[in-house]
Amino acid sequence: MESSFKSLQELVQSALVSTTRLTNQVAAEDLGFQRTSDPAVGEELEGISSHLLTLTSSLLQSATKGTDVVPPELEDAEDIDVHWSRIVDVLDHLLEKADTSLDEYTGAIKRKTAPTADQPPPPPKKSRYTLDQSMRRANILKPQNAFEHKPNNNNNDTSPWKPILTKKPHARLSFEDSLVAFGDDEPLDPQYKHPYEAEILSLEYPKAVFQQKDPIQYLPVESTTATFVDTYDGVLEMLQELKGATEIAIDTEHHDFRTYSGLLSLMQISTREKDWIVDTLQPWRRKLEVLNEVFADPSILKVLHGAYMDIVWLQRDCGLYIVGLFDTFEAACALQYPTRSLAYLLKRFVDFDADKQYQLADWRIRPLPEEMFYYARSDTHYLLYIYDHLRNELLSSGTAEDDLMHHVLSKSKETALRRHETSAYDAETGQGPYGWLNLLIRHSSGKLTKEQFSAFRAIHEWRDKLARQEDENPLFVMSNPTLFNITRQLPPDPKALHGLLDAGSFLAKREVSGLFKIISKAVEQGANGPSVAEAIRGTASASMGIGEVARRVFPRIESAKDELKVQNLIAATSRLWGDMPVSTRWEPESRKSQPKQHEFELPWAKFVQSATLAEDVEEAPVHDIVMAENEPTTSASQPGDQAPQDREFTLKSGRKRNSSELEQDSSSSSSSSSSSSSESDDESEDAPEPDEATISESKLDDEEIAVPDDDSSEEEREDKKAKKAEKKAAKKARKEAEKRQKQEKRDRKKANKAAKKPSQAAAGGKDGKEAGTDESDDEPFDYSTAQSVLKRQGKADDKSGMRKARFNPYALTAEGPKPARRFHGEKPGKSATFKK
Repeated sequence: MESSFKSLQELVQSALVSTTRLTNQVAAEDLGFQRTSDPAVGEELEGISSHLLTLTSSLLQSATKGTDVVPPELEDAEDIDVHWSRIVDVLDHLLEKADTSLDEYTGAIKRKTAPTADQPPPPPKKSRYTLDQSMRRANILKPQNAFEHKPNNNNNDTSPWKPILTKKPHARLSFEDSLVAFGDDEPLDPQYKHPYEAEILSLEYPKAVFQQKDPIQYLPVESTTATFVDTYDGVLEMLQELKGATEIAIDTEHHDFRTYSGLLSLMQISTREKDWIVDTLQPWRRKLEVLNEVFADPSILKVLHGAYMDIVWLQRDCGLYIVGLFDTFEAACALQYPTRSLAYLLKRFVDFDADKQYQLADWRIRPLPEEMFYYARSDTHYLLYIYDHLRNELLSSGTAEDDLMHHVLSKSKETALRRHETSAYDAETGQGPYGWLNLLIRHSSGKLTKEQFSAFRAIHEWRDKLARQEDENPLFVMSNPTLFNITRQLPPDPKALHGLLDAGSFLAKREVSGLFKIISKAVEQGANGPSVAEAIRGTASASMGIGEVARRVFPRIESAKDELKVQNLIAATSRLWGDMPVSTRWEPESRKSQPKQHEFELPWAKFVQSATLAEDVEEAPVHDIVMAENEPTTSASQPGDQAPQDREFTLKSGRKRNSSELEQDSSSSSSSSSSSSSESDDESEDAPEPDEATISESKLDDEEIAVPDDDSSEEEREDKKAKKAEKKAAKKARKEAEKRQKQEKRDRKKANKAAKKPSQAAAGGKDGKEAGTDESDDEPFDYSTAQSVLKRQGKADDKSGMRKARFNPYALTAEGPKPARRFHGEKPGKSATFKK
């Protein structure tokens, strides 16, 4: 049995390997090109595709036979993308079935009896990674329609959002003084301050936060129950119990798919002994403001995880504010945990696996299913126990210089000070969280034509307006892929537009005729409208100042009472460069005409001296740059002269060698091999040594930089011309003298060689050969008879005949440096990649 199974396993694996290899080869080919270039290949590909679809359909049918999984019907290749989720369900079912069979084979679970015809089909097994569509997108009545205070989605209301609380418990600053607006003196719209800003900033956390204690064990979930609070009387009873606690854990659940601004759908509160699930979708939800008696109490610590958005939702929908926040997310960041999610903390400290698929559930469903109720309760039931561990770890890991606990509390205060603000829709610039600009940049749609871009903005504005009217999410009205699909295709009639809308765009299909008129009008206006780049960049030129940029980026500045002046935003001097001009074109005239009083040689002066212009400047007169060691150069420019014209030039670093130096080097190199030390001494004594002034003057003359001089007067130019002529004449004479000296030097060398010829001819053997080679000093080098460099033969010693030992860099010597380290190279031979 085992041998037959093993042979079958090997057969299946080999078939899978060959099939996978063949599939990869086919995928690497350009089938689209082959299909269009050769009709016969196209027909053959069509036949193979239909055959593969038939095989796939039959496999799906056989895999789901006897189960409740309905296989999809694949008629063409596009059906694979349409029914991909159903195909994945079939594969999941097969994998689960394989797991069960393997467990039965290994004895991990008891083998089940074979099913009979009378037995009902097994119940469907829910996957832990997928959530049922009825729980994600529930088709229920909108609870916001029954609210006493309905959401305000009016885009024309430009007034700032005002906090909805009516009283302020635990106040250090009175309620009237807290609800004040700020920003009246600025060109921006005013906003209301945080009502508990003074209390949060001056908060001193309880002393228990700074004390290490043993974590208090949580109560088992099985032995305790959670209370669902959906009445105002239940809220008051819960409030009385919360007042006696020293720490409470809070979490919220939010819904934003069937509403424009979002709905706080659920709130979980836990103490050490009890859990509550509060329904925040009741018509009297504003009365939950009474919980501020606990939420704003500085003596009660409020523990939340990732409270960045919870703070905003609580104050927007219920008027609740938290004073004394401890964010476990900030604690996980300070302790540098690998991940900062609540699921990780639950697994680390409680060994609890949170089923995070319910995070995407529709929390408006009432009554709550058991699974969702358990998930909501688990978010806060263990949170205080996790806080105990984090508190102890923060106190033990912190130091006097790096106090982790104070850092976490400071970050928590910043989170608690967040405010809810409303933002209007700007159809012109697309700015804001609901604007089209972020969506356009995120999808990299810069290739849209002017007509398409105009239609895109019109559809986006229409979608936002309809979503506000119906209190729906703009994505529920029309998804982003559908929006871009309509933008690129620009349907010619309402019927074609209706065909482009997806199945879930109920509101868009209802308004298809009005939407088509809007698209048609936008296409006509877009022919002469801006492009995508122009709309993003605006109509500003390249030299637009920062004030103009701010006026375009922040559109609220346009409607301000006091107009913002661009000159007020431009500093007189740069903070980086100071008053140093980057170019003489931007240098003030006062600085240009001001004479230099003191000059000194900068570190890069030698580089300027040794630099040479790539192109000679012959049109304009030139002057020399001569820098003496003790005599600084001064130049005064005339204020009435014209600014020099900008020209392209290249500074070549390094110093160009003179021809005289090259000749001197060549002669010295040739004489060094043939002349003895005594002869070289005689020649050095005979050669006249030029003085130091001559050498410095020669270097400066050979390395001059031609600079156009338009600021000098006519008399100065004539003087400089005369000086230039004198300098050139002196230079010419100096070169002739050097040339004569070199010729005399060559003549002396030839005489010395002629005197040595008789003695060299008498010498024999090896010395004679060497002398013969010296005679042909002026002859070119013969590479054919030269000794090999790579395979050089070592010379034997004259006396012993032994070769000198080669230098070993790895050997340890008594007086030498530390030897080099040996590196282990790759061992010879082939490496075995696969081992059977």
